[in-house]
Amino acid sequence: MRGLQSATSTFPLCPAVQSRIMSCEKGDGDPMEDPLFILESGEVYRNPTEVKMSQIVMPCHANHCGELSVGQLLKWMDSTACLSAERHAGSPCITASVDDIHFEHTIGVGQVVNIKAKVNRAFTSSMEVGITVSCEDLFSSCQWNVCNAFATFVARRTEEGKVRLKQVIPRTQTEQMEYSIAAERRRMRLTHAEIITDLLSSNTAQLECQEYQGAVSAERTRVESVELVLPPHANHQVSTFGGQIMAWMENVATIAACRLCNAHPTLRTIDMFHFRGPSHIGDRLVLKAIVNNAFKHSMEVGVCAEAYQGAGALRHINSAFMTFEVLDKDRKPRTLPRIRPEPDGKRRYQEAIARKKIRLDRKYIISCKQTEVPLSVPWDISNQMYLSYNNVSALKIMAARSNWMLSSEKNKVSLYTLEENQILCFKVETHVTVPAEQAFHLLSDLRRRHEWDRHYQKCDVIIQADEDDTIYRVATPCVSKGGKGQDFILLASRRKPCDSRDPYLIALRSVTLPTHPATEDYTRGEVLCAGFSIWEESNAVTKISYYNQATPGVLPYISNDIAGLSSSFYGTFHSCNKYLEENRDSLVVLTFCCYCL
Repeated sequence: MRGLQSATSTFPLCPAVQSRIMSCEKGDGDPMEDPLFILESGEVYRNPTEVKMSQIVMPCHANHCGELSVGQLLKWMDSTACLSAERHAGSPCITASVDDIHFEHTIGVGQVVNIKAKVNRAFTSSMEVGITVSCEDLFSSCQWNVCNAFATFVARRTEEGKVRLKQVIPRTQTEQMEYSIAAERRRMRLTHAEIITDLLSSNTAQLECQEYQGAVSAERTRVESVELVLPPHANHQVSTFGGQIMAWMENVATIAACRLCNAHPTLRTIDMFHFRGPSHIGDRLVLKAIVNNAFKHSMEVGVCAEAYQGAGALRHINSAFMTFEVLDKDRKPRTLPRIRPEPDGKRRYQEAIARKKIRLDRKYIISCKQTEVPLSVPWDISNQMYLSYNNVSALKIMAARSNWMLSSEKNKVSLYTLEENQILCFKVETHVTVPAEQAFHLLSDLRRRHEWDRHYQKCDVIIQADEDDTIYRVATPCVSKGGKGQDFILLASRRKPCDSRDPYLIALRSVTLPTHPATEDYTRGEVLCAGFSIWEESNAVTKISYYNQATPGVLPYISNDIAGLSSSFYGTFHSCNKYLEENRDSLVVLTFCCYCL
C-alpha cells in the first residue's frame, strides 16, 4: 500500500477510487494495455486513425468530491474523437451524435485519464468513432475502464463540394468485429428517434402520475443558464465545440439534480442524443434543465440547449436525458425523494417512466457481456429494436473470429469448431451456384427449412414484427428413443448488406413469449446465437456459412458430427445446396410477377 499512501499524501482520494486501487493491487484490476498486432510481414501494426490523449486530473478539473467533472471528461472525449475522424477524413469534421454512455467508475485528482479513439467504419459522408476511456493510478500502476462510447462524425463540405469518405480497411479480428457491428449500430441510430416516439406514445397512455407524501415540486429543480460562446469555446472551425456544449449541459443537469436531493449527485448515464444544428462564436447559448422524474435510487434530468444571436429567434441545438444517483458514504445509492410534477410537466413525468424501462432493456440486452445474458430474453414491442441488434451483433462477433479450427471436410462441405471460455461453437461452410440475394431469401423463410433440414420437423410464424424480424416456433424430433422432441421460440433477424463489403445475414436466437409457454409434449430448447452469413463471391457463386453456439438444446444434434462419429451434417448441407438450386428459378419468377403487379 506504499503507492496508495504516496498518492493520498498529496491528493486525497475518494473512497471509490481507493477501493478500486486496492482491488487492483490485489490482482483484481483490468489493465488497459494495448496488445501489439504483428502482421505476416513482421511489421507492428497500429490503426492509422487511432488517436490517444492522456491528461492528468488537476484540482481545476474536479468537483467537490475530488473527482473529475464529467463535463470536462466529455470535452476531452469529443476532442480526441474529432481528431481521429479528421485524420481519416482529411478534412474538418463535426459531431453529429453520441450513443448511450454509461460511466462505470469515477476518476480522482492526481490520476491520469487515458482516452483512445479510432474510426470503426466510414459510410458516405459520416463515420463511427469508437472511444475508450480508462483511468491510471500512477502510484499503484493500476488501470481500469471508465466508459466506452460511440460517436458519429460528419465531414464538412469543402470548396470542392460534399466530401466522400474513403473506406476503412479492418486489419485485425477486433477491427473486423467493430467494422461489422458498426453497420448495425448505424441502423439502430437511424430508427432510434422514430421507435422511441412510438414506444413512448403507446406506453405513456397507461401511466399515471402517483402522489407521494413529501414529494418535491418539479418546479423547484428547474434551472436556466446562459453562456456566451467565446473563441476559447470554439473549435478550429469557429463552431462551438460539441464537447463544450455537452459540458454546459451536464453542469445545469447536475444543479437540477442537486436541488431535488440537497446533495451532490453522481452522473451514471447519458442517453443517445443528436446535435440538431450548429452554434458559433457570438451565440448566446440558453441551457435549461429540470428533473423529469425520480425513482427509488435514480432520477432522470432533461436538458435542452438553444442558441440565439442578438434579437434573433432561438435555435434548438441539442436535447439530452441524464440519469443521476446519490451515493452514501459506502458508495451505495441512496433513496431519493419523489417528485411532484407541475400540470405542464405530467407528460415529461410519464415519458421518464417509459424511458426508464427502455433504458433497462437497452442496458440489459445490449450492454451485458454475452455470458451474462440469459439464453431466452422476454420479447415485447418495447425491446424489439435492442433484441434485434443483439441478435445480429452476436452473429457478427462469432463470424469475425479468426481462430476457427477445421474439424473435417467432405464433398466441399467444411466443418469448423472453436472452443473458448468453455463455450463450443461450430461453423459449416459450403459454396452454391446460386446468387447471394436469392439464397438469402430462400434461407430466411424458416417455414421451408424442413424441405432440406430433417431437424426442422415443423415451423410456424408466431409474430411478424416487421420486414426484418420474425418470431417462429420450431419443433424438432427427439434424438434418443422414447424421448420427447424439442421446440424452440426463435427470433429471426434478417439483414441485407450495407455495402459490397458486407454479407447477407440471418441471425437466430431464443426469446420467450407469455403466449407460448413450454408444454408437456416438448422439451423447450434454447439457442443463444446461430444463423447464416451469405457472401456473394461472383454473380453465380455464393459462399454460405452457418454458425451455432452450442447450447444443451442444440448439442445433441451435432455432437456426433463434431466428434467424427457421424457425417450427417454433410448430407444436410448437400440437401440445402440442392434445395437452393431447385428453387432458384421459382424465386426469379415470383420476383418478376410481383414487379408486374
